[in-house]
Amino acid sequence: MSLTLEFQLNGSQAAALVDEAATLQTVLRAELGLTSPKRGCLQGTCGTCTVLVDGAPYLSCLMLAQDVAGRAVQTLEGLKQGAELSPLQRAFMEHFAAQCGFCTPGMLMAASALLHQTPKPTREQVVDAISGNICRYTGYAPIISAVLAAAAGDNN
Repeated sequence: MSLTLEFQLNGSQAAALVDEAATLQTVLRAELGLTSPKRGCLQGTCGTCTVLVDGAPYLSCLMLAQDVAGRAVQTLEGLKQGAELSPLQRAFMEHFAAQCGFCTPGMLMAASALLHQTPKPTREQVVDAISGNICRYTGYAPIISAVLAAAAGDNN
């Protein structure tokens, strides 16, 4: 059965006709053309599909699309500020926190949620915030450094 789904996406109203069993990831990618929530494990263990729903990180591969009706969803596409990258995105570039880039969208979304809630996190808080995201290349140190630099404003 299909239903009309209406929600806020990256600051704008969005609507899609979706199957009631569709995941948020499927709707974002296939129906709305946003590819930043990556298709990784599809079972909630890698974190590469992380998006923010009402400011909190969620795994879009596990969330039913209908559960975001009337809510605010933010993807990596919504992090930039106009044509400019956000300070967090710039910090990832400057600290070489993205190698293959596959985990990057999920890492950025998890880090963004942390910085919104805790503007000056400790290293341990950063580690905890990104712990649900698997990276196979950076060894996590550049990612942690980038998040801490963005929090400190050290990436201009």
